Amino acid sequence: MNQKLYDLLIINGVYFDGSKSEQYAADVAIKNGKLVAVEAPAIDPELAVEVIDAKAHWVMPGFIEIHSHYDAEVIAAPALQESVRHGVTSVAIGSCSISMINAEAEDCSDLFTRVEAVPREKVLPILTKKKTWNDAKGYRNFYQSHPLGPNLFSFIGHSDIRVAAMGIERATSPVTPTDEEMQAMELMLEQALDEGCVGLSMMTTKLDKLDGDRAWSKPLPSTFASWWEFKCLFKIPRRRNAILQGAPDAVKKVNIFGFLWQAHGLFRSPMKITMLTAMDLKSNPLLTYITRGSGFVVNKILGGNYRWQTLPAPFTIYLEGLRVNAFEEFDTGALLRDIKDDEELYQKINEPEFRQAFRKEVSEIFTVGLWHRNLSDGWIIDCPDKSLIGKNFAQVGDAYAVDAVDAYFDLAAKYREKLRWKTSYGNHRPEKLYPILKSPSTHIGFADSGAHVRQLAMYNFPLRMLKYVRDAKLSGKPFMTTAEAVHKLTGDLADWFGLDVGHIKVGDRADIAIINPKGLDESLDEICEAPMQGFDMQRLVKRNDKAVKACIINGKIAYQQDREFAESLGREAEFGSFLSSRWVSVK
Repeated sequence: MNQKLYDLLIINGVYFDGSKSEQYAADVAIKNGKLVAVEAPAIDPELAVEVIDAKAHWVMPGFIEIHSHYDAEVIAAPALQESVRHGVTSVAIGSCSISMINAEAEDCSDLFTRVEAVPREKVLPILTKKKTWNDAKGYRNFYQSHPLGPNLFSFIGHSDIRVAAMGIERATSPVTPTDEEMQAMELMLEQALDEGCVGLSMMTTKLDKLDGDRAWSKPLPSTFASWWEFKCLFKIPRRRNAILQGAPDAVKKVNIFGFLWQAHGLFRSPMKITMLTAMDLKSNPLLTYITRGSGFVVNKILGGNYRWQTLPAPFTIYLEGLRVNAFEEFDTGALLRDIKDDEELYQKINEPEFRQAFRKEVSEIFTVGLWHRNLSDGWIIDCPDKSLIGKNFAQVGDAYAVDAVDAYFDLAAKYREKLRWKTSYGNHRPEKLYPILKSPSTHIGFADSGAHVRQLAMYNFPLRMLKYVRDAKLSGKPFMTTAEAVHKLTGDLADWFGLDVGHIKVGDRADIAIINPKGLDESLDEICEAPMQGFDMQRLVKRNDKAVKACIINGKIAYQQDREFAESLGREAEFGSFLSSRWVSVK
């Protein structure tokens, strides 16, 4: 009997190493969590304990999600199955100023739940029971012993450290931190970088609001900071070559120039900045040119190191009744979002004066943010009155001789959350999205996984990227090669963030996705509901199990198409690791 030299052997596959190098046929052998052989001549299957036949499949590095909000879910259900089943092997948490490092459990819950649309009654008990740390060292220690599914890397959130230093009431007030409070924030940031966090996340858009009773409907604490406070903090990631992640003001947008300026590298070290988001917005069709142009100017002319995050899919939002985050963008909509009591909420929309004001603000064009506010692009997908399914609110209004806003409010008042509808914010024109996806100034890794669980379902974002590239090639109008697309989803991100993932060459960590290109079909956009582990609720997902044959983490099969998930995934600490960046310098 031949000696078993390998734990796992992948044979007959088309191999991509995570660089832009073209693919070729090769067998891949794994031992002790590492790639130990990549050979074009066939490797004897008898030499391996387990063999996966990847004939006609692509073998590539596991995908990286650089923008998730898994902060609560990874504590409760660390397998993160919905990402793993789509080939994702590494995820970032702590985005948009919200991390769960220094602040108390209730503070972290109130920062997170309303902003990310995950019920407070689900999140707060989990944090109260399991968050036993209040500093970066304890945070790191927790994840080093936690049975992670995919690898994890983390930002420290500005709102988190602001609340920890100032208290939630002061942190959500227009007051300047005292010298002691500012020093405390700086120390927490330094300590987080010491313990392996990749950088600082912050937020300037005031559309995201707090939950709970103490600071209900206040914007995130990070939005109350002055540029003086930002600069005091920014000097730390600049000095230590860490990353700044955030978002400009979604409505006014002017402060984006401040962040572009912070990134420049003329006569100084550039600061690595990644921002939300490059998109072909319906509300602003010029945005695609602005984001790509600004990235070119900052990186190529001003010597910066700036990236826009983007989603490689139509940005479609699924909504129930009046639960619409985009209402925060204008006064009457924000008023609805501020009402806690359901009875009061649904009574409000029947007031003639309120409806008139709402109609006026929806029709204004100079204050439009992310949402285009066009209810003819609000499509009913479920309703007790089945005759309405497939119609938009303008069509319903025409049938009853009322305005689209009145049609929407009337249906919402009658059916409440049983009225389910969708709208698309953008990325609806592939020909406009292709240059964004190809741009060297964009990162393909935004999905918001773990958040907006009844509104978004982007867990399969890497497959959607590969589908765009494959469809364009089949149409005779390619905009990038498959190898370049794999690089954008893996090695490009890993190299910029300084993570020891994203490549599969001999000696590398064996985090691998095996993809069936024939599975990259129209079913990628089909929505269904599935249980959310650890939360006793249903979430929206896009399932395309034809596309991912297997997902391998740390050399072990975490998911396989024909046998689902490994029994030990999320139960034993043998898959994912807490990743730090090799680019972050010592203090």
